Amino acid sequence: MEDYPGITTEGRTLMGPGPSNVHPRVLQALAMPTLGHLDPEFLGIMNLTKELLAKTFETGNEFTIPISGTGSAGMETALVNLIEPGDRVLVCVNGLFGQRMADIVTRCGGDLALVEAEWGRIIEPEMVEQALKARRADIVAIVHAETSTGVLQPIQPIAEAAHKNDALLVVDAVTSLGGAPVRVDATGIDVCYSGTQKCLSCPPGLAPITIGSRAQAKLEARKTNVQSWYLDLTMLHSYWGRERFYHHTAPVNMVYALYESLRIIHEEGLEARFARHRLHSDALKAGLAAMGLRLFAQEGYRAPMLTSVEVPDGVDDAQVRRHLLAHYRLEIGGGLGPLKGRIWRVGLMGHSCTQANVMLFLSALEDALTTAGYRVEPGAGSLAAAQYYGAHGSGS
Repeated sequence: MEDYPGITTEGRTLMGPGPSNVHPRVLQALAMPTLGHLDPEFLGIMNLTKELLAKTFETGNEFTIPISGTGSAGMETALVNLIEPGDRVLVCVNGLFGQRMADIVTRCGGDLALVEAEWGRIIEPEMVEQALKARRADIVAIVHAETSTGVLQPIQPIAEAAHKNDALLVVDAVTSLGGAPVRVDATGIDVCYSGTQKCLSCPPGLAPITIGSRAQAKLEARKTNVQSWYLDLTMLHSYWGRERFYHHTAPVNMVYALYESLRIIHEEGLEARFARHRLHSDALKAGLAAMGLRLFAQEGYRAPMLTSVEVPDGVDDAQVRRHLLAHYRLEIGGGLGPLKGRIWRVGLMGHSCTQANVMLFLSALEDALTTAGYRVEPGAGSLAAAQYYGAHGSGS
């Protein structure tokens, strides 16, 4: 067996765009004995998971379940179920994941229109209103926290514009759920999906989704079969709902893990959790500014769980990331698409969102930048963050 050694890893400090570090309680839940996917014990865990998931989305939607797949499966589920050939869909694009939504729309036979903004800036509500006046839409789709840029999009005015024009609103909350307010019901979101591996701090593998009454009515009125059998929400709801009709073999242990991660969120409280993400994000930003680094995302609309930082002129993006990984076992993300080599994406998500990680990253980044030949005032970043904590509290 020497050619195939067992898995041994000390892990990493995960401060990229996801996944985030997983709480030991979640890992312990993942290791619990597997039950059958129709076992009465497991059905009870499913019910509790649905209840906690609805609380995390802040919705009364009974149709709130985790899809067996990653966040991209959530995106595809939302769109393939709502879109029939010829449906008019307005997709808001200001980053990579808006582009992915647009791609799926065309694959579903939807009649696609775009509202586009520069990567790193929000979609202005007026742009959506104008687009809807110019062309009727059945569905408006938008990303809440754009993982490729670190922009946090205001959703309320988009929801108002969509509903005023009789369109459903689909929101990507893969990066934001559990780290910033989503408030599905209060905001007026018709369909919202997420992923387990970011602010929920659960391993990758499930995609929570919630469906409101307006979207459910559209689903029930479909004239054609859903493009994907595996992601057909009507059949999935029959498994997760009261009927318990067999659809597929659920990833039982991943549901255990999600349940435990949601228990941890419930114990902390959503408002306290949101405040923790804001606190550590602001301390990180203070440290980065003191090091002479520039933030990329539009000021006033920066996601607390994902900070985008411009790579200084003359610095090799990949060299810095390799240094952090090799010398500190610390992972951050690079840029995607047109931002490749231009930004770093630094995550403070869920269990990874701590003062210890902020301070570790700032000191490690100083070392990496100095090694790369970029001049940094020694200790400036760490001092600025420490002063921020001194003035605002350290959180948890």
